[in-house]
Amino acid sequence: MGEPSAPRRLAVMTSGGDAQGMNPAVRSVVRTALNHGAEIFAIYEGYQGLIDGGDRIRAVSWDDVSSILNLGGTIIGTARSLEFRERDGRRKAVHNLLRNGIDRLVVIGGDGSLSGADRLRQEWPSLVAELLERGDIDQATADLHPALMIAGMVGSIDNGMLGTDMTIGADSALHRIVEAIDAISSTAASHQRSFVVEVMGRNCGYLALMAGIAGGAESVVIPEAEVEPEVIVRDIQSAYARGKAHALIIVAEGARNNATRLAEHFEAHKNQIGFDVRVTTLGHVQRGGTPSAFDRLLATRLAAAATEHLDSGEHGRLIGMLKGEVSSTPLTEVVGKPKTIDLELLKLQKVLAQ
Repeated sequence: MGEPSAPRRLAVMTSGGDAQGMNPAVRSVVRTALNHGAEIFAIYEGYQGLIDGGDRIRAVSWDDVSSILNLGGTIIGTARSLEFRERDGRRKAVHNLLRNGIDRLVVIGGDGSLSGADRLRQEWPSLVAELLERGDIDQATADLHPALMIAGMVGSIDNGMLGTDMTIGADSALHRIVEAIDAISSTAASHQRSFVVEVMGRNCGYLALMAGIAGGAESVVIPEAEVEPEVIVRDIQSAYARGKAHALIIVAEGARNNATRLAEHFEAHKNQIGFDVRVTTLGHVQRGGTPSAFDRLLATRLAAAATEHLDSGEHGRLIGMLKGEVSSTPLTEVVGKPKTIDLELLKLQKVLAQ
């Protein structure tokens, strides 16, 4: 009989903006890999850690991911890396993976992170050839690792990517926003004020729209359906005329008429509005804190499926949840292609606000 083959080695990393549920995803990857007899490594500080190598790529055990289900953020860190955008940086990343015998990678991040992962997968053969030509690796290493197998999951509060109905972190962020809106509504009613609340969402208005419906907002402003300030003024005036104790406007940060522009317009027309207007930007409080039960379960299921998918022979896949079922979609079909929002829900919000 021949020598037994070495255990499969794979790694997990989180990249880009943090999202609640990343830790449950890391936990699930680690324990699923170990359960299948693989060696599992964590890459600390995202793509920068992949380039730096050394102790930023470390083997992890079952106990290393204990007691992290309820933690926000990511215990293995995340960082944006300008160096990874250059070929030289990606060559360093490949070299560090090969030094550790890793050719399977689970990436948890947003569109940019998953785009980078798929590019690394596509360039892997040529980068390995360059390392061999430079004498950085030997032929046996090159032959042993002919391809990089990638499985990605969307860790992003925006819920703005194709390939999954819900992204890891979106549910928790929405809960955080609605809690804040409820608190703001209480003080707004006490003082007969209108509040403009800016939430995250550079390119996708999911959080703003859903929070507007759940929080009973008079108006919602999102990048997908811009609203002029004059229309918002009329909505606030209507609420005042109906005798409402307050008015609430939810604005996505990526909207052209963002909270700052609206505030300037309201100040110039304050005698017409009726309510005093205040602006609140929720900021990074939306990302932090304990992940919801939904996000813990979603992250756990997707991460387990992603880890198992690395042995399927299909390279470069996004593992998501579509119509309640775990799905697999080529990364090339989803990266750089934002999800469209259901504008019928915007009509519903306007009806309910009357």
